[in-house]
Amino acid sequence: MHILTPEDWEEFLKRNPQAHLLQTSRWGQLKSEFGWEAVQVRSGDAGAQVLFRSLPLGFSIAYIPRGPIGPGSPALLPVLDEVCRSRRAIVLKIEPDGWEDDGQNRPPEGFQHSTHSIQPPRTITIDLNGDEEVILSRMKQKTRYNIRLGQRKGVVVRESGDLETFTQLMATTGERDAFGVHSAAYYRRVYELFKPHEMCELLVAEFEGTPLAALMVFARGNRAWYFYGASSNEHRNFMPSYVLQWEALRWARRRGCIEYDFWGVPDENEDTLESEFSNRSDGLWGVYRFKRGFGGVLRRTQGPWDRVYNPAMYRLYQWWATR
Repeated sequence: MHILTPEDWEEFLKRNPQAHLLQTSRWGQLKSEFGWEAVQVRSGDAGAQVLFRSLPLGFSIAYIPRGPIGPGSPALLPVLDEVCRSRRAIVLKIEPDGWEDDGQNRPPEGFQHSTHSIQPPRTITIDLNGDEEVILSRMKQKTRYNIRLGQRKGVVVRESGDLETFTQLMATTGERDAFGVHSAAYYRRVYELFKPHEMCELLVAEFEGTPLAALMVFARGNRAWYFYGASSNEHRNFMPSYVLQWEALRWARRRGCIEYDFWGVPDENEDTLESEFSNRSDGLWGVYRFKRGFGGVLRRTQGPWDRVYNPAMYRLYQWWATR
């Protein structure tokens, strides 16, 4: 079986500098500490980090986030089958690192379309080419206004290692907007794994020394991602989240990134999003209202695709996933 050590996997990734952050061994280590098992496999020029989640009775679910990597993926399939069957996976779910409009949104042979995604399938990406004035000019007028308003009000953004403040803000946001958040230990481990390698930054927006909003921004290759963000209930009229996102975009540009992925909006077409966003705040609708203003492009990823190993258990899994 072509299983690699994390060190060998990172050597493989050096030859694939644009591979997604979720395929790094550091992401695998993070998930391994919070309920998953990460296994890296390779065949020739193709490879994948597979995450396994245990199920009752010794079964598991196998999942490849934003992979596989490299050409020759069909040659990788026997290796994937072997490692999945060795862990009694009922299904292998793949969410490729590609866009639906790339013209390749067909399941590989032996896979089927799935209605259950693990990562948000739809997002907004920001083009970071051009100088700062060009990037600002692509934004909606109200967003530019809010950024400048926050700056005039005295909101400042700094790099920070204050994980306690970040997790407190996350808890406040989760309670206010009714969505689940990770534990303090999870966010701390994310920071510990990625920050020393300059793949992550924690940015905090403050007014007169009081934290108002914070986010974690990530980068690998020429792409950046916004995964986690939060705000307090104070001075929201000072627009700290707008100033914060602007500084995250600037951080990504300094890193040499040309694309910023906002990571998650409602999985609806653009006409539906534009006609309904002003009337809805449930789920990801509230963040769509915020993210759309930064002048990006609405995109949907390829997949998800499932390769079924145990049809009976897979039907149970589908029933569970819909609930």
